[in-house]
Amino acid sequence: MSWRPRLREDVDYSGLSLDTWQSFLLSRLDGQLGFEDLGLLTGLGPEALQAMLQDMVAKGVVLPEAEAPPAASLSHRALFEQRLRAQSEDERAALARKAAEPDLSAYCLDPMPQVIQGVFENPRAGLAHARLVAAHHRTAAGLEQVAANAAFAGDAGVRRALLQNPLLPASLFRRLWGGRRLHELFLVAESREAPEQTRSMAKEALRGGFNQRAADEKAELILRTEGRCLLLLAGLTVDGHTTQLLCRHNYTSTLLIQNLARWSAAPPPLLAHLLRQESVRRNVQLRLLLERHPNAKVPG
Repeated sequence: MSWRPRLREDVDYSGLSLDTWQSFLLSRLDGQLGFEDLGLLTGLGPEALQAMLQDMVAKGVVLPEAEAPPAASLSHRALFEQRLRAQSEDERAALARKAAEPDLSAYCLDPMPQVIQGVFENPRAGLAHARLVAAHHRTAAGLEQVAANAAFAGDAGVRRALLQNPLLPASLFRRLWGGRRLHELFLVAESREAPEQTRSMAKEALRGGFNQRAADEKAELILRTEGRCLLLLAGLTVDGHTTQLLCRHNYTSTLLIQNLARWSAAPPPLLAHLLRQESVRRNVQLRLLLERHPNAKVPG
C-alpha cells in the first residue's frame, strides 16, 4: 500500500474527541511514513490500522489517499536495492553509523548483521528503525541487535514484528517471552500472524511453564480462553489451589463447560462444581457429558 497519510492543515485538532490509539496514531502522521511503517511503529494490525485511518478520513482529520501528495522519495526497499546495496558490506556498516534519513531506514533492510549493528550505533536510530529491522531482518545476530536495547525489546511494535519474523531464533523468543504470562503465550501459540515455528515455540513455553506458575495465573488462563488452552496442555494436571480457584467461578459459558468436561485431567471437585451449576442443570447434553467423565462423582 503506497499511501502515506498526511494530516489536514486547516483542522483544529485540540477540539477533537479521540481515544488513546487515535491520538497516538495522529502524532505519527507526517506524510513520510507509509502504511507498512505505520503498522510497525504503532503495533496495529493491517485491518485495525486501515479502519482507524479511514475513520480519521471520514472525520476530516486526514487527507484521503486521492488527495495525498506523492511520496517525496523512493521506498526504503527500492532505495536500498537501487543505490545502497552496491556498496561493500564494510562500507555499508560504516555509512549506517552516520546515515540520516532516508538512507538510515533503508540500511535497516540490509541482510548483513554487521550493517544492522552500524544502524543501532547511529545516534539517530530509534523505535521506527528497530521495528523495521525486527520485521525484515533474517539473521539471528541481527535480530539480537534489536533486543540488546531494553527500550526496543519492550516496545509492542518491535515485539509484534519479531513474532511475525519467520527467522526469530528460539533463544531470543525464550528470552523475551519465556517469562510472559501464560495467557500471552497462548495468544502467540494461537496467532494466525505468527509463523508455525514461532507458534511451536510458544506452545513449548506454555507447556513447560504451566506447572511452574502461580495458581491464579493458571486459573486465569483456563477461564480467559474458555478452556481452549486445555488442548495444548494435554497430559498436564492442576494443583489443589488452582482447583479451588476454578471452583469459585460461576459457569455460564457452554463452550467453557464443554472444554472442561472433555479435559481428561479435570479434577473431581471441579466436575462436581460444574454439575451443580444452573446452566448445566438446564442442559441435558452438558450434564451427560460431565457425568460420563471418568473423574466425575455423580451426585445422588
